[in-house]
Amino acid sequence: MIQRIDLRGRSLGRRELLDVLPRAEVGVDDAVHAVEPLILQVREGGAAALRQIAQRFDGVAPEHLRVPAAALTAAVESLTPLVREGLEEAIRRVRRVHAAQLPADHVTELAPGAAVRQRWIPVQRVGLYAPGGLAVYPSSVVMNVVAAQEAGVPGLAVASPPQKDNGGLPHPTILAACALLGVDEVYAVGGAQAVAMFAYGAAGSEPQDGATLCEPVDVVTGPGNVYVAAAKRLVRGVVGIDAEAGPTEIAVLADATADPGHVALDLISQAEHDPMAASVLVTDSVELASAVEARVQDLASATKHAVRVARALEGPQSAVVLVDDVDAGLAVVNAYGAEHLEIQTADADAVAARVHSAGAIFVGPWSPVSLGDYMAGSNHVLPTGGTAHFASGLGVHSFLKSVQQVEYGRDALAELADRIVAVANDEDLPAHGEAVRGRFH
Repeated sequence: MIQRIDLRGRSLGRRELLDVLPRAEVGVDDAVHAVEPLILQVREGGAAALRQIAQRFDGVAPEHLRVPAAALTAAVESLTPLVREGLEEAIRRVRRVHAAQLPADHVTELAPGAAVRQRWIPVQRVGLYAPGGLAVYPSSVVMNVVAAQEAGVPGLAVASPPQKDNGGLPHPTILAACALLGVDEVYAVGGAQAVAMFAYGAAGSEPQDGATLCEPVDVVTGPGNVYVAAAKRLVRGVVGIDAEAGPTEIAVLADATADPGHVALDLISQAEHDPMAASVLVTDSVELASAVEARVQDLASATKHAVRVARALEGPQSAVVLVDDVDAGLAVVNAYGAEHLEIQTADADAVAARVHSAGAIFVGPWSPVSLGDYMAGSNHVLPTGGTAHFASGLGVHSFLKSVQQVEYGRDALAELADRIVAVANDEDLPAHGEAVRGRFH
């Protein structure tokens, strides 16, 4: 079901590892051509265009593109007690973790009357996207909204695809999550068109829309398919984005001490997301590899989304990678830069401390990725496709701007004046120096 890549006895550098390791083909470049006309259609047509596109892709043109308050209230009331309890616990844990991420302002005193103040300022308005295609993600609502709220963002809007079976509104659990978080600006808009609406705003077309359906935002975040990623690429620069997220991926670094059943279950759990999802096991134990392969074969055929799981595990993006030892395995997973990385080895804490490229690291047999997807307290919106080499997961920092505030008095400027003039003249920018010297004549 899943391919093997044998790297034993081979000493490969990072470039060579990147060539041989499996990776999903995202195809954002191709999707850009399909998405660009939709972006323009929304930019020019506003709410009317959003309804036309929804009819085309979602099979329904929502009467209310902005979800009425009554629908949000009803969605909360329809939750089963255990699901509500789960969402509330996820909110509580994610909020505690993200509150602790807030950076502190500080002042650096360079001389008497000379200071630079470091400030962290939240953006004023964000658009948060929650997918609703092959699966529904109220957990993504929690991850996006809580991070923005803890950053201090005053204006939050959420969009999720309209559903024909729900009267043109997003899935009820999506709406319930928004209501539990106190978000009342929610739109029944999906995919690339939601990104366009957030970036450019949308004029209303029906009385219930008002003159303006949606005001533009400063930052767009949230996971989505390849078309959402392409839309983010097209509007980047008009607004900030979190990332061009690709298909989900898990890598498991395991040795002979790992439980093959645990590993198999975790590989399948990520394959359940999408036929393009990547599931990668890196191990120095042939026995473990064989046992995991056998367990995957048994478990995958019995799971609810067996067809989707099989396509993901059989795809070129998934593999069992054999290495000589855990050190070689670390080189592989660091080169791969997985969105989710599990460490299931002896002395897992020490091994995890040597990882430098992963979206999130799950240490030991009792920290599965599924825990992070919902209630670990960490954020599950993470860098994919190897971008963990330079990018971070979603957090309060995603919604903050770093601003330096310069505070100098007369004497502090006078102390530097001659040297500023000298450097300005050396750069052939004499007016820069005159702007300083002129203050003292």
